[in-house]
Amino acid sequence: MGIKHLYQLIEEHTPEAVKKGEIKNQFGLRSDGQQLMSETGETTSHLMGLFYRTMRMVDNGIKPLYVFDGAPPKLKSGELAKRFQRKTEAQAAAEEAKETGTAEDVEKFSRRTVRVTKEHNAECQQLLKLMGIPYIVAPTEAEAQCATLAKGGKVYAAASEDMDTLTFASPILLRHLTFSEQRKEPILEIHLDKVLEGLEMDQKQFIDLCILLGCDYLDPIKGIGPSTALKLIREHKDLEGVVEHIKSQSSKKLTIPDDWPFADARLLFLEPDVLPADAPECDFKWAAPDVEGLVKFLVEEKHFNEDRVRNGAAKLQKNMKTAQQSRLEGFFKPIEKTAEEKATLKRKADEKLELKKKKQKETAKAKKEAKAKPRTAG
Repeated sequence: MGIKHLYQLIEEHTPEAVKKGEIKNQFGLRSDGQQLMSETGETTSHLMGLFYRTMRMVDNGIKPLYVFDGAPPKLKSGELAKRFQRKTEAQAAAEEAKETGTAEDVEKFSRRTVRVTKEHNAECQQLLKLMGIPYIVAPTEAEAQCATLAKGGKVYAAASEDMDTLTFASPILLRHLTFSEQRKEPILEIHLDKVLEGLEMDQKQFIDLCILLGCDYLDPIKGIGPSTALKLIREHKDLEGVVEHIKSQSSKKLTIPDDWPFADARLLFLEPDVLPADAPECDFKWAAPDVEGLVKFLVEEKHFNEDRVRNGAAKLQKNMKTAQQSRLEGFFKPIEKTAEEKATLKRKADEKLELKKKKQKETAKAKKEAKAKPRTAG
């Protein structure tokens, strides 16, 4: 899930931090939105998606590295319980939609019921190994490990739908990188340095803002929306100051929950349990695909089409020789901004310029007044 309303806040207050791009070749295959099954009724959508999306990335000159989640931190147990409940409810809704709803209803609710199991992860890791694509199992949060690798220069960016990848201090976050062709979403390239500059805060304050917005570790404080959260952090500098301010208010419109360990959550973002970028486990290499191994696994065991698997493996083998782990400008082309987006950027730039001029005038006035004050002899 990540951070609630963070992208909305970034778009509104620091749009220059976001670049939008269009994939030249769409990822994935069209499906009806339900999990794909083999002839034996076994779920194979996770393998189908991984196989073809990885090939598309390599086709476009990218050498991907996959990072899998490890054990979640204890503070995340509450969020995981909520996700399980939402999926249970979605499963019931999907079954009802099959009986009474439209195809769109069935697709919508079926997407929400997908659960990643240990077996799914193990099979995906087996497939990546056969494809010659490296992967890492993070000690805890995959997003934290991705951010560490990006900070350490091992990869260009971290690709994830979770906005907390920025909270873990990834210099660049890519969203929608592997969306299927059904979802006509542009790739979003978000630069952390520009986010911090636009929000006028450092990384620690940004972490506090994210916690206040609501993260996987803690629920947000009821009554605090994105605009209020930003205002509180700007005025009081950190969560200690915000909490003290809220508790001192006589109106009691806002209430701090009894169990709201924000300092623990902050530490998980500042010092996550990750493998250092220079650790031996992070010395990953790409290799040639094991064609016969892929055929045995995908065709004989999972009943994929043999011609497609062999053709895909041959293509992968050819493209891996030329693919580079580099900047992604060649992978997606910029989308022309709309008139509304251009107007918003101009308005923000004008507001910043006016604010800068105002501060300069105030500083000059203060200096002038200081000089004009009579001095007394000691």
